[in-house]
Amino acid sequence: MSENIRFMNFSDLGLSSQILEAIRKANYEKPYPIQVEAIPAILQKKDVLGIAQTGSGKTASYILPILELIQKKEYNPGRSIPVLVIVPTRELAAQVEEVIRVFSEHLPRKVKSMAVFGGVSINPQMMKLHGTDILVATPGRLLDLLSKNSISISELNTLVLDEADKVLSLGFKEEIDEILSRLPKKRQNILFSATMEDPVALLIDKLLKKPLKIEIKSEEITPDLISQSAYLVSQERKGPLLRHLILEGDWNQVLVFTSSIRAADNLTAKLNKNGIQAMSFHGDKTQGGRTEALKQFKGGSLRVLVATDLAARGIDIKFLPYVVNFELPRSPKDYIHRIGRTGRAGSEGEAISLITEEDQHHWKVIQKKMKRWVEMIDSENIDF
Repeated sequence: MSENIRFMNFSDLGLSSQILEAIRKANYEKPYPIQVEAIPAILQKKDVLGIAQTGSGKTASYILPILELIQKKEYNPGRSIPVLVIVPTRELAAQVEEVIRVFSEHLPRKVKSMAVFGGVSINPQMMKLHGTDILVATPGRLLDLLSKNSISISELNTLVLDEADKVLSLGFKEEIDEILSRLPKKRQNILFSATMEDPVALLIDKLLKKPLKIEIKSEEITPDLISQSAYLVSQERKGPLLRHLILEGDWNQVLVFTSSIRAADNLTAKLNKNGIQAMSFHGDKTQGGRTEALKQFKGGSLRVLVATDLAARGIDIKFLPYVVNFELPRSPKDYIHRIGRTGRAGSEGEAISLITEEDQHHWKVIQKKMKRWVEMIDSENIDF
């Protein structure tokens, strides 16, 4: 990889002024290495293979050039989807779609995006699909929609397969084969994976044509000296425990992280219902709404700000005392970004994580990566 990559700006990557303005408003400063390599290649409509861990900046590396291409080309999407992003889980589907919304909010050519996944009723999704430019889908729900003729992928321009190794490890090989059989032969293909295991290698051979290969090595993680603690808690007791900690500790200016927009809104509503002033901060909020929430939070008049990872890039507060991981992030690197919001400018800061039984393995991975073990407190011994 060229040493010059770390000195490059988004303005060096062939993006238009409209996209650059969207990047600025989303509080992105410097491009990650994967973005420096992937964005120009995707703009040239090359196939791309990215080997990179979660947290490397890969989502923006394909969303930004895809939005650029949509701005330049007159698509007339009806049932036919021009851009398809396949992901393994509903959580990732929601996060990718949030990235699209944040970057497309101020673009002159409005972009319609939608995330579809199982576990919820299919009918509302079917009703909203018409005219979608970018569809983010899990494999099973995508096939459900195709079987009902709600959409067509026969004229697809761009296919993105994100976290391909996880898609295959979750048992979606047959679904992926079925989806690929329905696609036009002439299209752009973009594939990201954390590993190059045999099933992924076979899929790469089948899917990609002379791709640009980008491999990003994971970096060592070294957190700042922030006071960290964790509470073992059941899912249903998470909300009451958080309220107890805020009230008993007389916490003010608390930044709480959730993994999805829905979780942020639900938690915010419950905090307000229980007399704790809170506002949510995510990509579904208008720019004005996010600006007002941040203004109140920075000014000290808002006690709790509940944010998603993407939106929180715009939060920079010198003396923020508390960060709470209501839900763990998907990668150790994101965890470091989250807790790094506190303990700045020589001030003390606390980072608190709420861990369920299901989270424990992932929590061990995070601690191992940052080479620091955090005390676990059993909340069963706390009366609230």
